[in-house]
Amino acid sequence: LIAFRLLFYPSITSGMWVATEQTPISNPPSPIPDSPTPETPRSSQNEPIPSPTASSQLQSQTLNNIITVDVRGKEINRRSLQVQYFTEDKLSLPSGVKPIEMALIPAGEFKIGSLSGEKERSNDEDQVNYPIKFSQAFYMSRYEVTQKQWFAVMGSDYDANGFNKRFRELDNKFKGDNRPMVMVDWNDAKAYCKKLSELTGKSYRLPSESEWEYSCRAKSTTPFYFGETITAELVNHDSNFPYGNVRPDKSGYREETTNVGSFPPNEWGLYDMHGNVWEWCEDPWHDNYNGIPNDGSAWLIGGEQNRHIVRGGSWLSNAYGCRSAIRFRVDAGNRILDLGFRVVL
Repeated sequence: LIAFRLLFYPSITSGMWVATEQTPISNPPSPIPDSPTPETPRSSQNEPIPSPTASSQLQSQTLNNIITVDVRGKEINRRSLQVQYFTEDKLSLPSGVKPIEMALIPAGEFKIGSLSGEKERSNDEDQVNYPIKFSQAFYMSRYEVTQKQWFAVMGSDYDANGFNKRFRELDNKFKGDNRPMVMVDWNDAKAYCKKLSELTGKSYRLPSESEWEYSCRAKSTTPFYFGETITAELVNHDSNFPYGNVRPDKSGYREETTNVGSFPPNEWGLYDMHGNVWEWCEDPWHDNYNGIPNDGSAWLIGGEQNRHIVRGGSWLSNAYGCRSAIRFRVDAGNRILDLGFRVVL
C-alpha cells in the first residue's frame, strides 16, 4: 500500500501508532478484528441530537461547483445545488473573516466504512451488516475551525499546557485568520466546544465518527465525495502520491495549510472534508465497527479511551490518506501541524 503521510511514528515499546510533533510516517498496522457484536443503542452518555434550527433562521445558497471526476481525475460532471445553513450570530467576527456557518445535514442512513472493492482500503474500514440511521437532521460547521474563530471564542487567556507559546512559535506559513487552527489536542477542541456553547447558548460539540463520515460522503459511496479520486485542484494534499490513475503532481503540493473554503465543497456545502487538516472526532478508537451505535451517536464505551479518532487527511497526507473512509487514532494530548477540528450541533 502507498503510505499516507502524517506526523506519526510507530512506538517501539508499545507497537501502537502514536502522533508526535516531530515526524516520519507509514501506514497503520492492520487491526485484529473484534468478534461481532449486536447493534448498540445510543449511549446515555451522549447528548441527544437537537432538532434543526427554525427554518426562518436558515439561509440558502446555490453552489455552482459540485464536481465529480473519473479515476484519472478528469471532471465528468459539474452541477449546481442549493444548500441550507445558519450563521452563528452570537459571535462577533470582523469583515473578511470566515463566520461560523453551520450546514444542515439531513436525516438519513448510510453504511459506515468502505466498500470491499475500494482500492487500498484497510481492514478497520469493514462495513457492518446494519446501517447507521440518523432520525433527525443536525448541523456541522461548513469550515474547519479557523484561527480567528478560535481566538474570538477562547480569547488570549487560554493557555492549557503552554498553548500560547506553541502558537507564537508556529511557523508563519501556517498562520492566518482564515487558516485552520492547528496544534490543538482533543482536550483543546473540547474546551473550544464548551466555551462556544457558553457564549451562544447552544450545545456545540465534536462530531461522532459516524456523523463525520455521513456528512463527508453526502450520499456518495465512492472513495471521495468528488468520485473515484482527487487532484491538487480539488484537495490540499500531497499530490506527489496520487490515487487511482492520476499522475503525480509535484507542483501541486503546497506543503502547508490553506485558507478554509479554498476548494470545492460537497453536496451538503461542507468544505475541506478531504485534506487540509485532520479533524478530531468525539469517539475513542475502536479497531473496527463491530458494535458501533446504529443511531449515529459517538461510541463512547470501550475502545482505547486515551486515543481518539481523526478523519479526513491533511496537507501532508497522500491521496489515499484523504479518502472518506480513512480513519486513524491519535493520543488525546497530541498537538501537531496537520490536525484541527470542526464542530456539530
